[in-house]
Amino acid sequence: MPDLSTAWLGLALPNPVVASSSPLAERLDDLRRLEDAGVAAVVLHSLFEEQITLEAHDLDSILGRGTESQAEAATYFPEMRAWNLGPVAYLEHLAKVKAALRIPVIASLNGATTGGWIRYARRLEEAGADALELNVYAVPTDPDRSGQDVERALLDLVGDVVTRVRIPVAVKLTPFLSAPVHMARELAAAGARGLVLFNRFYQPDLDLEQLEVVPSLTLSSPWTLRLRLRWVAIVSNHTTADLAVTGGVHSAEDVLKCMMVGARVAMMTSALLRHGPGHVTTVLADLAAWMQAHEYDSIRQMQGSMSQRAVADPAAFERANYIRVLRSWGTRPAGA
Repeated sequence: MPDLSTAWLGLALPNPVVASSSPLAERLDDLRRLEDAGVAAVVLHSLFEEQITLEAHDLDSILGRGTESQAEAATYFPEMRAWNLGPVAYLEHLAKVKAALRIPVIASLNGATTGGWIRYARRLEEAGADALELNVYAVPTDPDRSGQDVERALLDLVGDVVTRVRIPVAVKLTPFLSAPVHMARELAAAGARGLVLFNRFYQPDLDLEQLEVVPSLTLSSPWTLRLRLRWVAIVSNHTTADLAVTGGVHSAEDVLKCMMVGARVAMMTSALLRHGPGHVTTVLADLAAWMQAHEYDSIRQMQGSMSQRAVADPAAFERANYIRVLRSWGTRPAGA
């Protein structure tokens, strides 16, 4: 039996399949099913910056209401047991999940700016999180804000979070960085223990009848993986941070590709939503079978074996591949 073990963020894992943030993380029963199926770790659904700041604002407003009234105004003070604040509920859920599961539980904090909400990184650690994934979702629309300003803000945000916790922090990145390799190195220097490539931004659609902008959610397909493979293969030789792939991981073959370009773990969401937690068992069985058939003793043996630096033709990950693809189409016989 091949050794499927790997390490992510300093956590020893029995295999490289991690369940990334999804609605499955909201239900303890689903998380137990994922663990029973063999998933190595889970990333909880995100606690959003907006949830924290909005709840704090609402609570402050209620606590301050009637403060200019007479002494009897103390009755305005809310009955806190009747309040189910989003952040509090998240912390309670995290604590229950951590108590129920044996595998590592990674909390997710989603935000875009520095501010008071970042203190929740420490509270997530106190609730039992083994690591923290910082999911930075920002759409830079200010025409006066340069790309350098955007990247500086990201580094500042990561630095602020890292200084508040002792657990390892991973950063989930956008694919729209102007210099991903440079940022990967800078983020590691800022304290990020791992990088997750890449965040999938859910694009809005247009309703032509109602003339409205509507939300649209489409699960990933295996072809989504190609962008991730390319950049992990390039970045893996230029950063000390562990790398994870998320987006387009559906099968054992996808996991193998992630390992070979230099990732430490492969994160699944869409495949689990489509097929259920039991899909992990199938993927792990197929993974072991492929490794046996191709005489691989361990996952660690293959990690990075097809990174940009390791392959015979490193230019295949760069502009040369673009030219070859165009030429390969042009040389196809008629009717192909």
